[in-house]
Amino acid sequence: MKKIIFSLLFTALLPAAAIMAQDKETELQADADKGKSAFINSDGQMQSLFDNAYGYVIFPNVGKGAIGIGGAAGNGIVYEQGKPVGSAKMKQVNVGFQFGGQAYREVIFFENKAALDRFKEGNFEFSGQASAVAVTKGASGNVKYGNGVMVFTQEKGGLMYEASIGGQKFSYKAF
Repeated sequence: MKKIIFSLLFTALLPAAAIMAQDKETELQADADKGKSAFINSDGQMQSLFDNAYGYVIFPNVGKGAIGIGGAAGNGIVYEQGKPVGSAKMKQVNVGFQFGGQAYREVIFFENKAALDRFKEGNFEFSGQASAVAVTKGASGNVKYGNGVMVFTQEKGGLMYEASIGGQKFSYKAF
C-alpha cells in the first residue's frame, strides 16, 4: 500500500517539477533578452557582433563576492546562429586582494562553430590571463576575437575592490 501511495504521489509531483523548471528556463530566457538589449543600448555597435557571431552565450545576472577569496556564479542562455539552443552555468574563483560584492552581466561571442563546440563540450574555461571588455559607448569598435571568442561585461551594481587572479569555468546543457 505504501508503494502505491508513494508512486501516486511521485507521479502527481513530477509534472509540477517539470513546470517549475520550464518557468525558470522561460525567466532566464527573458532575462537574457533584456541583457542583450542592455548591451546594445550601451554600445550600438554590439548589434553587429550579435548579428555576425556564429554563436554567443548571455549570462544576464552574475553575482560576485569576495573577502580575500572570491567567487562568482551565473546562469545563461546559449545561442547558435541567433537561436537559443541550451543553457549554461558559469563559476569563478579568485584569489588575491579583493573585497566587496558586485552584480554584472556577461556575453561571450563565438567566432565559429569550432569555438562554440568547445564551449558545448564542457572543455571551456578562462584562465587568469583572459580579459573581458567593459561595455561602454564605442567599446566594441576595435575588439578582435582571441582563440575564437570575445568577452564583454557590463556592471549592474555593487562595489568591488580587487587585484586578483582566477578563472571562469562553464558547463552546458542542451534544450
